[in-house]
Amino acid sequence: MNHQTTVAMSIAGSDPSGGAGLQADIKTFHQHGVYATTVVTLLTVQNTQSVAAVEMVECKFALAQLDAVLADIPPTCAKTGALGNAEMIAAVADRAAKFNFPLVVDPVMISKHGQSLIDNQAVGALIERLLPKAYVITPNRKEAERLTGIEIRSREDMVSAAKIITKLGAANVLIKGGRHDDQSVDLLWSGDRPGWLVDRWIETKSLHGSGCVFSAAITARLAMGESLLTAAVNAKRFITAAIRDAPALGLGFGPVNMMTNTQDYETKP
Repeated sequence: MNHQTTVAMSIAGSDPSGGAGLQADIKTFHQHGVYATTVVTLLTVQNTQSVAAVEMVECKFALAQLDAVLADIPPTCAKTGALGNAEMIAAVADRAAKFNFPLVVDPVMISKHGQSLIDNQAVGALIERLLPKAYVITPNRKEAERLTGIEIRSREDMVSAAKIITKLGAANVLIKGGRHDDQSVDLLWSGDRPGWLVDRWIETKSLHGSGCVFSAAITARLAMGESLLTAAVNAKRFITAAIRDAPALGLGFGPVNMMTNTQDYETKP
């Protein structure tokens, strides 16, 4: 099915290596047959080996991009990625209070290279201003630990963290839990109930942008009208296949394969 009349928006930073950020979101949206619009919040100098520099877009200019797109090609669903600092997070949150479509918040805090991408003031703004606007927030394990202050080592810890994040204001929480024995285990906490997304663990360095792609796939599928659970299940299958079929590019953490065929794995809404 072609959903090219369906629009999804990414509000995020640029990755010139094409594996994460806006570039990954655009590729993922289009692979799902959804038209992509974007708001650039920051520019990076990065590749698969390192993040060498980050330059913020002026906040007023980012909001002008957002307003221009909303006035002309409004999305059915939107996501945020790297927002960079407290000022940008607060500004996007103010606009999000008026959104009449769901917002997926991917709280990008740490690069695959281990570099912190936002400071403590920005984390505070994320918790206080943006998190309550989120239809679903999609932290990885390290990000969930930073949001909640608890160490996550088990499924029980993931549930505890999800409950805390819900109390902070997010309507739904999806924690990307990473490796548990020989499985990749994620938790969708929705309606005060756990939904476990489990697939085999794939040993690889080709994980650059995997969190962006996972949250972008959820965003695209929500835009297409799927329920959150169905969107999460299909997005999990998509990112697993994308990691499995990674093209082995770069000398560091290579990108996943965003050209994976969605029809090979998807379930019906």
